[in-house]
Amino acid sequence: MYRDKKISVVVPAYKEELLIKETLKSIPDYVDRVYVVNDCSPDRTGEIIAEFAKHDDRVVPLTHEVNKGPGAAIVTGYNRAIIENIDLVATMDGDNQMDPAFLPELLDPIIDGKCDLTMGNRLINAKSRKGMSKWRLFGNSILTFLTKIASGYWQMMDPQNGYTVISARALRTIDVDSIYPRYGYLNDRLVKLNISGFKVRNVPHPSRYNNETSGIRYRSYITKVSWLLLKDFLFRLRTKYIIQSFHPLVFFYFFGTMLSALGILMALITIWEKFIAGYNVLFVHGVLSFITFMLGMMFLLFAMLYDMEQERNTNGWY
Repeated sequence: MYRDKKISVVVPAYKEELLIKETLKSIPDYVDRVYVVNDCSPDRTGEIIAEFAKHDDRVVPLTHEVNKGPGAAIVTGYNRAIIENIDLVATMDGDNQMDPAFLPELLDPIIDGKCDLTMGNRLINAKSRKGMSKWRLFGNSILTFLTKIASGYWQMMDPQNGYTVISARALRTIDVDSIYPRYGYLNDRLVKLNISGFKVRNVPHPSRYNNETSGIRYRSYITKVSWLLLKDFLFRLRTKYIIQSFHPLVFFYFFGTMLSALGILMALITIWEKFIAGYNVLFVHGVLSFITFMLGMMFLLFAMLYDMEQERNTNGWY
């Protein structure tokens, strides 16, 4: 136990035969349960997990008969932790990227009652980002911004970081089984936590890369997760600001989106009129399209400002 709390670690594993043993060996002694979820790996990952479990009774091997994705693996571990009445549940990838020395820094804020989810943050400075490729950092930055908008956690950083700890209270409140099963589950989980009003905290830690090959292909990944975040954003607005309680920021978002899109459309029509149809209306129509677009952007910025204010007043940020 750690500070009189039962701690578990969920380790999703898919094709991790090279690093899964090192990952399991590094988990601290104060962790009570280690739920290792073999997501139908075609290599020796499952065998290595089963062999390791013979020598460490904390390790609970869990297996998916078909590949379901890292999010589904996390959900499998979460559900087992709920059944066994675990107080805090950490997640650590099976590629040995997460340094267990920083686990207490993720556990302490939740035990002290300051938040219900802690997230590792590798983006706080250049030293922490050391080893992360520029392309990976660029993709991570885009998804961080989009996740801020979708989740309403505007102070959040590094949402793609799988090194997290969540409280049992939060797990029992949100609909765990509805968490997105593939990559993108981290972003989806934040939206669910925001709707329920849980506090979240960033915990800085350095990145650590070994010999693993990332399963993420950022071109397709950003596209898929962006679509997921759009749906999550609309779901959050409807649930939090219409169903649970009403807030006018939904109108600001709506009119801002409509006016911005209309301004862009008007600008395209103006260009067509000038250079294709030969109409001499560039100045008048150009000014009208610019004013419409800027009005839409103003509405959007006010909507974001109201959303940030709601974060400070309700969810808060520690």
